[in-house]
Amino acid sequence: MSSLAISLISLLCLVGGLLLGLWLQRRLPNHHLSKESQDSVKLGAGMVATMSALILGLLVSSAKNSFDNVSAAIAQSGARFIQLDHVLAQYGPETRAVRDQLRNTIIERVQKIWSQGVPGDSGLRAVEKSKALPDLQASLRTLTPQNDQQKAALSQATQIIAEIWQSRLQIMEQQQTPVPTVFLVLLIFWLTLLFMSFGLFAPLNTTVAAVLLVCAFSVASAIFLILEMSHPLDGFIKVSSAPLLKAVELIGESIQSH
Repeated sequence: MSSLAISLISLLCLVGGLLLGLWLQRRLPNHHLSKESQDSVKLGAGMVATMSALILGLLVSSAKNSFDNVSAAIAQSGARFIQLDHVLAQYGPETRAVRDQLRNTIIERVQKIWSQGVPGDSGLRAVEKSKALPDLQASLRTLTPQNDQQKAALSQATQIIAEIWQSRLQIMEQQQTPVPTVFLVLLIFWLTLLFMSFGLFAPLNTTVAAVLLVCAFSVASAIFLILEMSHPLDGFIKVSSAPLLKAVELIGESIQSH
């Protein structure tokens, strides 16, 4: 289920809890809505709010770590692509085709992950199915070093591609740990109870209703952000493609200068 669908479901649950509280306010006897009852309900609501805040904090921290790790891996890959091009340039003009292939590989990766409307798999699926790195390794194996300098450059290039491959696997594995479903279910349940307590004692006027609806929308938006940041290569919120675009720019300039 998509992040948007889950956040909409959570919004419906919160609004449903609010409406249930308003309905109970009209149906319960007056002594159930006394000052003492309000104090008891507020005490319970405060406890639920505290637990909800703890779960929200854990989910935000986990999602932010996932987002930052993938962002760092993308930046690291961009730097290694630039380093690889530099090493291939040192090898000699024989690597011109491989360098062009490297630049095209980065462009294709950016288009697959970040561009909209591109046919085929996108996001994480594009990373998983990409055959670009094995193709680059195959191209390097066709090179025949003629001296010690070329042998050292080829060895270094092979090592850099291995490091890029490791970063790719790291990105793939990090995306295999989604937000725990139990956390989400409990969080939405507790928040629904919290909004039901709001509706139970809220005065029936337009201002209060508007404020509570805005609060429900804000909480649902927070859940949406958590789910989106947990999948940095898919959905509406993605890590920046700037490191790879800068690598494409620098590699292009390097190829032209050589």
